[in-house]
Amino acid sequence: MKIKNVSLLLMTAAVVSVVFVSCRKEKDDDDKETSSARDNALAESTFSDVVNIADQASTGSLATYFAPNSSEYKSAASMLSTCATITNDTVAVPHMLTINFGSTNCLCNDGRYRRGIINISYTGMYRDSASTHTITFSNYYVENNKVSGTKTVVNNGHNAAGHLTYAVTVNGQIDKALGGTITWTSSRTREWLVGETTPAWGDDVYLITGSANGVSTPTSGTSTSFSINITQALRKELGCRHFVSGKFELTPSGKATRYVDFGTGACDNTAMVTINGHNYNVTLN
Repeated sequence: MKIKNVSLLLMTAAVVSVVFVSCRKEKDDDDKETSSARDNALAESTFSDVVNIADQASTGSLATYFAPNSSEYKSAASMLSTCATITNDTVAVPHMLTINFGSTNCLCNDGRYRRGIINISYTGMYRDSASTHTITFSNYYVENNKVSGTKTVVNNGHNAAGHLTYAVTVNGQIDKALGGTITWTSSRTREWLVGETTPAWGDDVYLITGSANGVSTPTSGTSTSFSINITQALRKELGCRHFVSGKFELTPSGKATRYVDFGTGACDNTAMVTINGHNYNVTLN
């Protein structure tokens, strides 16, 4: 079974933890609201991580498929670390894969602390047309942010170009460690361009399209809604942390749309953000 990593907008976040660099005049610096972008980034990366972890827990040879606690699942190339206990029930229908990080914070190989359980219910192999993978959570935390809700991945088969395509939906919530909540929904299509025929996930390349909506609710004050729309397919090469190309729009309620451009293919940590006609070079964290 090879459930491949999908960073699924893992970095749409991009706009959030950014450093704005511009020669704008002071009088033009009146629209720098970034809280919705930060919250979208947190949601994007958190729910993308969940898929990455599920993919890596399920990746391997037939031998490791039936021995899911083998060291191959927890190598340095994996996010799981040795503190993750993996159980794969292939008898139940649908099958159930469980990843348990324990009740105390566990430092994973990607440098993030996790605790709690990720549950993956699946009807077939990742490559099987019409197979469905449904991800839920039991007291699951990332960096002390509590994650709840559902993520679903459906295999829609091969398209005219011969590439597997997937419908990916999220309906989730994050209770932030520092207070406040994010409710977040997304509907995406991903096309698997490269890597389908190899057992490793690090060589995979996806194109991602679709949209998302969220509501940021602080511990005090007024909630802010925002929307995301991908206008040029985002290219995710799993060997790169950020998208290497593509464009999307982020629109906070009552604010101007932010236009984000990831460039033309370089595996770097830069992007361009345009607000009210002004361009900002940004560095992605």
